[in-house]
Amino acid sequence: MHSAIRMVVVSLGCAVMSHAVLAQAPSDEHAIRTARIAQNAAMAAGDVERAATFWTNDVTIRRGLGAGLAGANAYKAILERVPIPDTALVYERVTTDVNVSPQWPLAFETGTWHARIGGKGPDVITGRYSAQWVKRDGRWLIRSEVFVALGCSSVGCTAKAVP
Repeated sequence: MHSAIRMVVVSLGCAVMSHAVLAQAPSDEHAIRTARIAQNAAMAAGDVERAATFWTNDVTIRRGLGAGLAGANAYKAILERVPIPDTALVYERVTTDVNVSPQWPLAFETGTWHARIGGKGPDVITGRYSAQWVKRDGRWLIRSEVFVALGCSSVGCTAKAVP
């Protein structure tokens, strides 16, 4: 009888522990989704410094048409190059999925992205992206992003892809 009770207690303990591990992932997922929305808002406002607070210093990027960048300063430089007037492309990422590792402080985000002139009107270039996030000091940061351009219209079709 004692071993049957012990088995039930162990089973309940495992169920409670696995629920606690699973409960952690949605809050981390929510934090990543919220961070992405906040970064989109910073980029739309032309606030490069705020947008950069979501990256690690050693962030790497593969841009939509294939160009690569390494480091937060290089990423900031491409955003600072063109202030956000009515004619600049404003990019938005739309998260479709976030997978948080139960083992390591890592997460994988996927989604779609689009660019609009001045942030308004029809899409001129669109695609898909993925991002690696790392949790440091309790905060999720982007360590790497890969963007792939898949569609265009109007001025979005004049750019050349990196071979």
